[in-house]
Amino acid sequence: MQAVSGPILLVEDNPDDEELTVMALKAAGLHNEILVARDGAEALEYLLGSERRPPLESPALVILDLKLPKMNGFQVLQRARAVERLRRLPVVVLTSSDTDEDVVRSYDLGANSYVRKPVAFAAFATAVKQVGVYWLLLNESRRAL
Repeated sequence: MQAVSGPILLVEDNPDDEELTVMALKAAGLHNEILVARDGAEALEYLLGSERRPPLESPALVILDLKLPKMNGFQVLQRARAVERLRRLPVVVLTSSDTDEDVVRSYDLGANSYVRKPVAFAAFATAVKQVGVYWLLLNESRRAL
């Protein structure tokens, strides 16, 4: 089975969660480049482009936290989904929020999946591996549409 090509955009402001996520994705055997945006504005810069950088051509997956500086994950999701070329981009919300309102709002704004961050290290690593394997290996690519 071959993984979907293209970089993974990890949008995460917590350095510990960033490190764990990157380690778990690599441990899953995924070889996609992992780019990290540490706030919502930087995430949109990657996705939409700016004076500093062109937009990512074909990201394979976005892993998006909700609680971010400058612009929250809901705002990132809403802005990204307003762009035609990003409408089918897989976006997985990976967050510590456990409110039903956040789950519903994420799906209403176009998230493809919502995963609560497990507190325990091993459970966190397992959840991230499963997200990566599912979206990059098992799921039929949006490029086939």
